[in-house]
Amino acid sequence: MVLGCIQDDRLIYEYGQEMARQCRELGVQVNFAPVADVNINPQNPVINVRSFGENPLLVADKVIAYASGLESGRVLSVAKHFPGHGDTDVDSHKALPVLPFTRERLDSVELYPFRKLIHAGLGGVMVGHLQVPVFEPVGKLPSSLSRNVVYTLLTEKMAFKGLIFTDALAMKGVSSAQKVCLQALKAGNDVVLAPRDVKKEIDYVVEAVKKGEFSEEEIDERCRKVLLFKYAMGLNRKPVVRLSGLERRINTPHTRDLIRRLNLAAVTVLNNEKGVLPIHPDVKKVAVLTVGKAKELEAFTNELKKYVEVHTFELGKQMPDSLQQKLRDSLSAYRRIIVPVNEIRLAPYQSFFAKFTPQVPVVYAFFTPAKLMLQIHRAISNASSVVLGHTDSDEVQEQIAALLFGKAAANGRLSAGIGGLFRAGAGLTVTTSTPYHFVPEEYGMRSEVLQSIDTIAMRGIHAGAYPGCEIVVLKNGRTMYNKSFGTFTYEDEKAVSTNDIYDLASLSKTTGTLLAVMKLYDNGRFNLSDPIGDYLPFLKGTNKAKITIRELLLHQSGLPSGLVFYQDAIDKKSYKGSLFKGSKDALHTVQIGPKTFAQPGFRFKEGLTSAVGGGDYTLHVADSLWLHKSFRDVMLKKIADAPLKGKKYVYSCLNFILLQQLVEQLAGVPMDEFLTHEFYRPMNLSRTAYLPLRYFRKENIVPSSVDRFLRKETLQGFVHDESAAFLGGISGNAGLFSTAYEVSQVYQMLLNGGEYEGQRYLSKETCQLFTTETSKISRRGLGFDKPDAEDVGSSPCAPSAPASVYGHTGFTGTCAWTDPDNGLVYVFLSNRTYPDAWVNKLSNLEIREHIQETLYRALMQPAPVE
Repeated sequence: MVLGCIQDDRLIYEYGQEMARQCRELGVQVNFAPVADVNINPQNPVINVRSFGENPLLVADKVIAYASGLESGRVLSVAKHFPGHGDTDVDSHKALPVLPFTRERLDSVELYPFRKLIHAGLGGVMVGHLQVPVFEPVGKLPSSLSRNVVYTLLTEKMAFKGLIFTDALAMKGVSSAQKVCLQALKAGNDVVLAPRDVKKEIDYVVEAVKKGEFSEEEIDERCRKVLLFKYAMGLNRKPVVRLSGLERRINTPHTRDLIRRLNLAAVTVLNNEKGVLPIHPDVKKVAVLTVGKAKELEAFTNELKKYVEVHTFELGKQMPDSLQQKLRDSLSAYRRIIVPVNEIRLAPYQSFFAKFTPQVPVVYAFFTPAKLMLQIHRAISNASSVVLGHTDSDEVQEQIAALLFGKAAANGRLSAGIGGLFRAGAGLTVTTSTPYHFVPEEYGMRSEVLQSIDTIAMRGIHAGAYPGCEIVVLKNGRTMYNKSFGTFTYEDEKAVSTNDIYDLASLSKTTGTLLAVMKLYDNGRFNLSDPIGDYLPFLKGTNKAKITIRELLLHQSGLPSGLVFYQDAIDKKSYKGSLFKGSKDALHTVQIGPKTFAQPGFRFKEGLTSAVGGGDYTLHVADSLWLHKSFRDVMLKKIADAPLKGKKYVYSCLNFILLQQLVEQLAGVPMDEFLTHEFYRPMNLSRTAYLPLRYFRKENIVPSSVDRFLRKETLQGFVHDESAAFLGGISGNAGLFSTAYEVSQVYQMLLNGGEYEGQRYLSKETCQLFTTETSKISRRGLGFDKPDAEDVGSSPCAPSAPASVYGHTGFTGTCAWTDPDNGLVYVFLSNRTYPDAWVNKLSNLEIREHIQETLYRALMQPAPVE
C-alpha cells in the first residue's frame, strides 16, 4: 500500500530490479509476487497492506512495473491471487473466502490487473483458494481446483501462456479436498505448492495416470513448460550461491538509497485546509506535540528547528485528565501546532484528542500506517493538514519537517481510502516553489468571506464569461488566496492550474513597460517633462516631438486611441471591395466584432511575410507567419504621421509603444531583455516572459482567442493584441505573459517601495511618485490606472476601493490592483477573449469588481497587529 502511493512507476520498476538482484544472490529464481489483488475491502484480514491499492488501474500499473523489474533481472514474477482476493473478509489460510460478484464486476475490478499483466507478457500467475460462484456454481470447489477458473478462464479466455502456480495446498481454504494435487493438475495448474503429504499426493497422481484419468502427455507438457521457464531464468547452468560477503552484497549503498527514495516518494500530503502549508518561517510561537516515542522523533524535531523556533511537548499515555487539560491550555497560546505521531496504539490518547479543538492550524505528521489515524478520527477530521509518512525512518522525518516549511517536495497519492477521512487518490503536490499561504484571520481578513470568491469565479465560468481564470490575493505580502478555476477552453477538459501562463494584454503596460520606465527614471536617464522627440529620432520634425514623457504616461499626448497597423501589411489587390463590412455576406464571412465581418481570403504583400523565421524575417506573429523586420519601421512611421487631437485625455496604446522605444533607446537592448535582467530573473519570476513559446510548451499557456481572420489559428503563446503581434510580440502596450502569482509579486515589490525579498529594485521615492501622482483631467496616474471617484459606474475598481489604489486591466480579461491603505494586492487573470474577443460578459457581469469588493468585505476592523 505504501508503494501504491508513489506516482513514478519507474521507481517501482527499479524496486523490482533490486528484488531480482537480491533473489539471484540467494539462488532464488521465482518470486511469488507481486500481489495483484485490488484491496477495496478494509476488513480484508489477509491482503491488507500487501496490495498496491484499491484502484484497479493503479494496481495494474504498479503490478506491471514491479513484475517487469523482476523479470528484467531473470527472476520469474508470479502475480497473485487469481482471480482476485482483494474484496474478501475471510483469510484463505483458515477458511474458503467467497467472491459473490457478477462477471461484469469481476471483469472491471478483480480481473483487470491480471488481464493487463497478461497483455504485457509477464511470466507467472498464482491461483488463490477462493469460491467464485459465477465460474463454479455447483458445490464449493475452490478456484485453485476449478478447471472453469484455471483452464477455461485463465488459459483459454484470457490467453495466459505463462506458468500457473497454485497457492499453498496446505491452507485450510483447500486442504480438506481429496487428492488435492491431482485436482489442481486436472484444473490446469502447472506447479502445485506445499501439499500436506507430498508422497501421498504423488502416489495419487501416478495412480490416476495408470488408470487413464490423467494423461501422461499432460504431465510431460507441464514438465516441458516448467523446464522452458527454468531455461529462461538461466537454470540450464547450476546456480552458485557465494556465502562469503553475501550480507554486504545484499545491503549495498544502492539498496539503501533505493529504500530511501521509495520512502520519500510515498510521502503524501492528504489535505491543506486554508493553505497552511508551507508554513512561513516568520510565523512565531510554533508548538510540537509528540505522540508516541519522542526519542525516536528527534530527527523530525531537530529538522524543524532549522527553520523556526519550536517548543516541544509530549503527550503521555497515562496522563490524568487534569494534566491533559493543562497541556491543552498551554498549546492554546501558540499560532501553529505540529503533531508528529509514531505510536501504533492510539487508544490511550483518545481522551486527550476528544477535547482537542484548538483555534489555530494543526498539522499532523503520521509516521505510521495510514489506517491508524482512524483511532483519533475526530481530531484528524478537524486538522488543517495531514501528512502521511508511513514510516519513521530518519530520512522521512527530515523530509516531512522540511516539507512543512517549503524546503522539500511531495506528490504521493493515497492508494486506498482511510475510512471516512480520506478517499483513495487523495494527495496534493507540494514543491519547493509552492507559494506560502497564510491563515487570513492572522492578517486581518475573514476566511469565510474570502471563500465566497470561489462562487463569483464559478459564476463567470457558468455564464460563459471565460473558460478559465486564476485569482491571487496578498495581504501584507502574504498569500491569502491563490486558486484557479475552469479549463483551457470551453471544449477542453484540461483544468487550468496556478502554474499556467496567461496573456496579460494591457496589464503588460504596468507589469512590464512601466517597470522599465521607472528603472531608467530612477537611474536619472530622463525627466518626466522631457519631450519624447529628444530621445526618438524618428519623431524629430513631427508634431509628436514635443509630447512629454509625462503626457505619454498620463495618456494626454493627443495621439488617437489606436491605429490598425496590420492593414499596411495586406495587399489591397488581393480582395474585392472593402475588407470589412457591417453585415455578413458571401465575401465577408468571418465575424471580428459585434457588427463587423471581414474577408478572410486576403493575401499579405509580396515579400513581407514568410512561413519560417530567419534572415530578415524576425517578427514572429503566428505559428507559420513571420514578418520582415522592416515592418516595425512602417508601424513607427504610421505613429509619427498620425493626427494629434489636442492634449485631452485619450487612452491610447500608442503612448506605451513610444515608451517602449524610449526604453530601448536608453537601455541599448530590447525591452524584454532589460526587464528580464533588471526584474524578472533576480526576482525569480520564472514564468513571466515575452514570446513565451521560446521558454514554455503550448500546453502550459492558456489560449487567448481563435483568430479566424488575420492569423487563422488559435492564439496560444502568441500575443492577442494585433499591434503587439505585428511588432513581433514585444511591445510597450502588450505582449507579456505570466501567472497571477508572479504578477502579484511585481505589485508587492511596488507596494514595498521597490524592495523585494531583501533586494532593492527601485527607489522608494520613484515608487511613491509613480504610484501616487494623478492627472488633473482624468483618473489616470503615471502609467497606472486608478479608481474613478467622480464616476463610480465607469470606475475599473470596486466601489469600496480607496483613492490610493493603483494598477491596470487587460483586454484578455486581466487586472492587478494594489491598495497601499490596506496592504492588499489583487490579481485576476482569465482568457475571456476565447474564442471571440468581442464577447465581454466579464465586464457586463463585473466579475473582477465583485471579487475586489469581496476583499473589502473580508477585511476585519481593526486588523490584528502581527
